[in-house]
Amino acid sequence: MPQEREVDLGSGRVSRLLLRLAAPAITAQLINVLYNIVDRMYIGHIPLYGADALTGLGVTMPVILCISAFAALVSMGGAPRASIMMGRGDLPAARRILANCATALLIVSLLLTVVLQLTGRKVLLLFGASEATIGYAWDYLRIYLLGTIFVQLSLGLNAFITTQGFARTSMYTVLIGAVCNIVLDPIFIFAFDLGVRGAALATILSQAISCIWVLRFLSSPRSRLQLHPRDLGIAPRVLLPCMALGLSPFIMQFTESVLFVCFNTSLQKYGGDMAVGAMTIFSSVMQFAMLPLSGLTQGAQPIISFNFGARRLDRVRDAFRCLIICSVSYASLLWLACMLAPQIFILLFTDQPELAAFSRNGLRIYMAASLLFGVQVACQNTFIALGNAKTSLFLALLRKVFLLIPLIYLLPMLLPDAVTAIFLAEPVADTCAVSVTATLFFRSFRRLLREAGTKEKNSTMPALR
Repeated sequence: MPQEREVDLGSGRVSRLLLRLAAPAITAQLINVLYNIVDRMYIGHIPLYGADALTGLGVTMPVILCISAFAALVSMGGAPRASIMMGRGDLPAARRILANCATALLIVSLLLTVVLQLTGRKVLLLFGASEATIGYAWDYLRIYLLGTIFVQLSLGLNAFITTQGFARTSMYTVLIGAVCNIVLDPIFIFAFDLGVRGAALATILSQAISCIWVLRFLSSPRSRLQLHPRDLGIAPRVLLPCMALGLSPFIMQFTESVLFVCFNTSLQKYGGDMAVGAMTIFSSVMQFAMLPLSGLTQGAQPIISFNFGARRLDRVRDAFRCLIICSVSYASLLWLACMLAPQIFILLFTDQPELAAFSRNGLRIYMAASLLFGVQVACQNTFIALGNAKTSLFLALLRKVFLLIPLIYLLPMLLPDAVTAIFLAEPVADTCAVSVTATLFFRSFRRLLREAGTKEKNSTMPALR
């Protein structure tokens, strides 16, 4: 791979800098989702039992999201804090953050592997698996769990590559793994006739290759934040603030897992395996569609965090302005595509006419408020980039825990079509959450910058040039 120059986050035109960082981040996000999306595409088209296998794979998604959530708990708080420390010129503190987060990821991965191997089958039955789908679900999950350590390290530590401004190198992390997964999936699934077990095996081997790439870069002289085995350890005063800031993205992803359980169990009750299969498609479309927004926020986070730490507040404002414009524009295009041509997304995952017909109108309902996603994601992640843990945590809880989960159970009791009511819970919750998020953000943003400006005037620390 060609070497990448480190990006200067404190100079240059902000819009151009955002594009330079966001483009690889978006590409990386789109590629990253292929780990699971490609699995579902191949499995959904397996002759004879593809629909049941796809539904079984959908039941595993809460567990997989839970595993990813623990990576976010450590890294999505650690990476912004490391970036803020680099903005202040305190490189040793940033390196200590990386070392503590790496140790925490190792410990978490081992605990998750042991606990879920012992309880995974029972968990899947609680999460909505039926007698027809539990075999496929457990065959996939028990193999996937063997690669938990690779998932934790590749996802978690890659954030520390991005936060240094090496967006293209970060993109290569997921590009390498995704290409391997795309190549290995048909070999293991069809050529070796391993079915869902082959899909899981292809995924963990690909994640292992990504993990090796990340560790090799972070231990090289090219990385300002270098990681060495001798530095590994846990210092609560270093790790706990990172986890406090990472609590918001952790809850966002962990509650996504809880949501899958709520959706799957409710839909199993009212609509059976067909409804659960449709939700697997909807969640896949949602996951894929949200990735450019996630990539935009990943590109903006180092700019906002670094310049906030360096007290360059005009650049913080410019970065958020660019982020909100790009996010809203993309969300509008996404909404239009889902409303006018839902079948384009659905046919990626199934060729069975009955499931496709059942899913078409449901996807329109489920994605009805996707027009508003740009505002929600931009505002919530800017709070994280500024180190505001409490507000970002509240917003993470608001949409899913306080609004969406109650609506999943309440709306079927109020509307005649229970399955449609469950799909409708998503846009209703999104509309309410965006209204609160936007109001709270624009009230708080100026205050946060004003307080930072006051600290700059009172500080004796020289400004970074």
